[in-house]
Amino acid sequence: MAMPERPVDEAADRDRRFRGRDGVGLVLFVVVGAAVLVGVFGGSRWAARESAPVLYDLPGGAWAVGGILGLVTLLGWGGAVSERLESRAANGSGQASRVLRGVARGACCTAAVAPVFFLVSGLRGKNCRSYETGCAYVPGTGPALLVYVGCVAVVGWLAHRRRRAVLEERSARERERLRKLRKKGKGKSRTARR
Repeated sequence: MAMPERPVDEAADRDRRFRGRDGVGLVLFVVVGAAVLVGVFGGSRWAARESAPVLYDLPGGAWAVGGILGLVTLLGWGGAVSERLESRAANGSGQASRVLRGVARGACCTAAVAPVFFLVSGLRGKNCRSYETGCAYVPGTGPALLVYVGCVAVVGWLAHRRRRAVLEERSARERERLRKLRKKGKGKSRTARR
């Protein structure tokens, strides 16, 4: 007895097959992605090493640069975790608001992380000779890094304490409002009021 042949779905069969052009596309993606990644990190390190001495020579020197970069990190972090981005995007409609929310969150994350890369790029490089210009310690990086860490720690702790106090006050007001409603009999469920 012969078994009936199953209908061949050519489109599904075509989708399941891995083609050579898919492999070439994957290899190109990895190569181009790696080149872009190396270019971005290398270029940002070079730019930071070139601009750091100029910034450290401004009034206030490395101490002011460290404090400003600490505040930039805190503001970027605050924007990245902000609930306002979510609420404003919920009020907006469609794809445009999602794209803008993503761009805003990406900019805030970049602002939170970029100062760390800037400061670390001024430190002495690993596994290279200290006389090479790309590896030498940039004078002023140590104090800037010290002030940066102190600023992020102290101001971040104060901001956290303030936010906790605001949230506790808001929940206390809400509890008081519910207590007053219950006192008037309006805070009960419909079945409890009957």
